[in-house]
Amino acid sequence: KVSFNLEDSAQQVSMKKGPKMKIPRCYASLSRLTRRFMALLRSSPGGVLDLNKATEALGVRKRRVYDVISVLSGIKLVERKSKNQIQWIGPDLSCLEIGPEQRKLQEELFDLSEKEAALDELIKDCSQQMFELIEDRENKDLAYVSYQDIHSLEAFREQTMFAINAPAETSFDILYPNDESVAVYMKSTQGPINVYLCLTTQQDVSSDETSGGVGTFSSESTQPGHPHPEKEEYPPEQSEELLEVKTNGM
Repeated sequence: KVSFNLEDSAQQVSMKKGPKMKIPRCYASLSRLTRRFMALLRSSPGGVLDLNKATEALGVRKRRVYDVISVLSGIKLVERKSKNQIQWIGPDLSCLEIGPEQRKLQEELFDLSEKEAALDELIKDCSQQMFELIEDRENKDLAYVSYQDIHSLEAFREQTMFAINAPAETSFDILYPNDESVAVYMKSTQGPINVYLCLTTQQDVSSDETSGGVGTFSSESTQPGHPHPEKEEYPPEQSEELLEVKTNGM
């Protein structure tokens, strides 16, 4: 048994485009500054770096260099050797060098991130356009699929198809009573459910006229398999349908 819950076809999408996600400039600059600071540490003898020389080489205020040192000290990678000297105490600096393959992977990862951001923007634009299209009153009268549209699709040939026109929040269960049939139990509290048999070939039309159709649907007050209670009238806004289709062993 498979259960579904139909939701409104129109997804509520914000009419305003949100700002793109960007890394704050202070964090981005600190990251770049840390990488440059690490490059100086790698080139310094014994992993000892003079802060005055580092400040001059980096071209920044000493306060920014202290920010980098604070981060590296917090993760136990550097320590103060003297007032103006920093000692590297982490793993071997030579192991931190980025090889050609790693650099290539980083470039590919950056390109993929840019493509992902572009796709996210396209999806957002499509969702916005779809929302505007659905909410346009002039388009609502044209929101339908014709029999000719279905008949022209090769994928639907030689198949039994039913078109279901149901209100929002309609629930339905797909049941498999046996190997030769499939039953769909639908329930709506928002309005009537309309079910249409779509015949794809002229042979289907002739067969349907002589045999009465390959499927049946009827109003039910209980789910399939339960005893039928006395017939009762439903309020106009409620509807329950049972659609059973014989598969003929297929």
